Amino acid sequence: MSRYQPPYVITPEILNRVAEISEAVGRLTVLADQSKALRLRRVNRIRTIHGSLAIEGNTLSEAQITAILDGKRVIAPPREVQEVKNALAAYDRFSMWRPEAETDLLEAHRILMSGLIDEAGTYRQGGVGVMEGQRVIHMAPPADRVPHLMNDLFGWFVATDAHPLIASSVFHYEFEFIHPFADGNGRMGRLWQSLILARWKPLFADIPVESLIFEHQPEYYQALQESTRQADSAPFIAFMLRMILNAVASSAPQVAPQVTPQVGELLASMHGEMSREALQSTLGLRDRKSFRERYLNPALDDGLIEMTVPGKPNSRLQKYRLTDKGRQWLAQHGEG
Repeated sequence: MSRYQPPYVITPEILNRVAEISEAVGRLTVLADQSKALRLRRVNRIRTIHGSLAIEGNTLSEAQITAILDGKRVIAPPREVQEVKNALAAYDRFSMWRPEAETDLLEAHRILMSGLIDEAGTYRQGGVGVMEGQRVIHMAPPADRVPHLMNDLFGWFVATDAHPLIASSVFHYEFEFIHPFADGNGRMGRLWQSLILARWKPLFADIPVESLIFEHQPEYYQALQESTRQADSAPFIAFMLRMILNAVASSAPQVAPQVTPQVGELLASMHGEMSREALQSTLGLRDRKSFRERYLNPALDDGLIEMTVPGKPNSRLQKYRLTDKGRQWLAQHGEG
């Protein structure tokens, strides 16, 4: 049994978050229609991959990731396309990996980083640091200590009786501190936390926590730095639990709004961000007033789409995109 004990304090905030998430997970029931559940799972998987890779600088959109998933050709930097293909391959094997198995972690890294780095699937042989611009914000432990540190971390994880929400966050932080690989540490740490959570509650395999981390990226790095500064992973645990709670809440099946056929057509025609002119053209509509009254405004009013420039509704740069609610409606109705 491992004697290593990662330093962390269970604060009242952490306890409250664990209780709130557990309650929210209890309310999150499987959609009655299995085919709809599968479509929603696909939407969330794409959001997860988009969020995780975007944090690492990948510029491909959710629409482009969907196209790659469907086997279509995408015009984009080859490395970014390879990153998406690798991530899709990794998530296909997600259910087969054991969070307590170091060999599975190495295999996951091999798949995620295949064709991207020479050391895919093996621990790094040299020193690495985490950079913020030109500044080093974290210098990882020497390479020769990595196998021992990872063995200690897995030993602790197997033996701990900490709640999975806390244990997964601690593992994620400790993993990032060790930075065991030459590249791909961020996406691996997030993947492994999702795997630990999915072994606790299988629905976490399909909850896009990654997309929320992407939306709060500065806070993610700040929480990592603050935990390192304090030699206590509590700040990072609290941050991750907040992201998990928000992800669970946003993934809860909602009562589908009563959508008119016209609004349904509009939602199904949307790909990424589109201008009014582009939407009208896609729908084959000429009358601008009719389009606004029967298609655009009802979709905006129901929160199914949103403006990219909400402060200036009449901006010449104005475009429209689906909201989470709109994406969920599509997933449940099999459109697009």
